[in-house]
Amino acid sequence: MRRLFAFGLFALLAFAGWIAFCLVVPTGPTQQTFVEFKAGSSARHIAFELKQAGIIRSRSAFLLLHLFRHGSLKAGEYEFDHRERLIEVYRHVAHGDTYARVLVVPEGYNIFDIATTVEKLGIDSQQNFLSQARAQTALVHDIDPQAPSLEGYLYPDTYRFSRKQKAPDVVAAMVKRFHQQVHTLGLTSDVHRTVTMASIVEKETAVPEERPLVAGVFYNRLAQHVALDTDPTVIYAALLANRYRGTIYASDLRYTSPYNTYRNAGLPPGPISNPGKDSLIAAMRPAKTDYLYFVSDNQGHHRFAKTLEEHQKNVAAYRHAVGEGN
Repeated sequence: MRRLFAFGLFALLAFAGWIAFCLVVPTGPTQQTFVEFKAGSSARHIAFELKQAGIIRSRSAFLLLHLFRHGSLKAGEYEFDHRERLIEVYRHVAHGDTYARVLVVPEGYNIFDIATTVEKLGIDSQQNFLSQARAQTALVHDIDPQAPSLEGYLYPDTYRFSRKQKAPDVVAAMVKRFHQQVHTLGLTSDVHRTVTMASIVEKETAVPEERPLVAGVFYNRLAQHVALDTDPTVIYAALLANRYRGTIYASDLRYTSPYNTYRNAGLPPGPISNPGKDSLIAAMRPAKTDYLYFVSDNQGHHRFAKTLEEHQKNVAAYRHAVGEGN
């Protein structure tokens, strides 16, 4: 009887030692490994999958830890690329530290910029993203039935996508975020015109307090039937034609395109970038001024003018500042 008790005690201590070893001594893959748990997966199933993938040494140790933690384990795909203690592995799954490709879209990015980033992150190809951005206009049909593409409606923000999500998921998430933002701002009418204006304002200035002034200038020019003459639309026209060479040439100013506001009066057919909150607000509530012109001051801001004579002086000052007047 004593021998049986001693053997049982030894076995218990050995098991406890094994569990302790599994809990605190790191193990795991030496290369990137992904493990996915579907919604509703039990703790037993998760422990089994982790053991099968070589992420943990013992299912029993994982389940015992789960028993004592009394927490919930989160579904999703997880990345493991180095050795970790079982306690740390458990913490990842309990906290829901799922793997994701993080797409950061700054204000003013156009569909070409986003497509490049999407491809660099390995989410999808540039071509597939551009195809979706041009084809999925039904996503904004409720607010802009005349949208030529999703340009303007892919809201700038930070997004997380799993390895299985592709271009259709990206555009859907970005448009959903746009809908949420315009609902918050109260933009319910004349959406096409407002977003198109906001997209130009976004490209013209990065200074928040200048955006209402810039919007006011363009609205004033529209009211007086004066061409907008805005360079970002020329660049966008060149991008659409796959002819942009990194700067604006005289041939670009003469290029025939409905987006070229040097050749066409009024707004272009649609947005030329994806504006953020401040530019949308500026387009909704422009500054009330008599300004018809603005030009860079070469210091990150702009000089505004009411008359052509005053504007020409500002242009001369700009050229002098960049060395063209010497």
